[in-house]
Amino acid sequence: MSSLTPRLAAIRDLFAARGAEQYTGEPVSHLEHALQCALQAEQEGADDTLICAALLHDLGHLLHDLGETPSAQGVDDVHQYRVVPFLRGLFPDAVIDAIQRHVNAKRYLCATRPEYYAALSEDSKRSLVLQGGVFSTEQALAFLQEPGASDAVRLRVWDDRAKQAGLATPDLDHYLQYASRCALLH
Repeated sequence: MSSLTPRLAAIRDLFAARGAEQYTGEPVSHLEHALQCALQAEQEGADDTLICAALLHDLGHLLHDLGETPSAQGVDDVHQYRVVPFLRGLFPDAVIDAIQRHVNAKRYLCATRPEYYAALSEDSKRSLVLQGGVFSTEQALAFLQEPGASDAVRLRVWDDRAKQAGLATPDLDHYLQYASRCALLH
């Protein structure tokens, strides 16, 4: 994809440099996880902004090196916040809000869907504790009032399903086209 802006090219380069690393505690790489999540968004008819958020929701993991499986070391890497300065000014709030809230969407889903917690991977259960645990009823209701909360819940469901070893997906350039279409023009 030759027509990428420098900042979109930087995202592609970050995936090229670190995307092959194993996604913490899961049977896929970071890039495979991102592509699978974007594929699910695309298959469910999400708009460009939500497909872009699905692709980039865990990019914050690639912006630092805390070693393999930080949650096993008792570390919350706050990837959902770490990525915001990297994306701010490039994408509209709709993209950033969904990304920033996808961790709290896990806390919300655990509080509102009894079967959801049981289906989480072991690493997701471990990181849930580090991320503040299951929401109380009051926290869950407050979360729904935040910008992008409903999109973050959709994104979170795709996130949890995007961990299938060997699943065929379109390539990164395919999904960077969505990112390019929803990027802010200067």
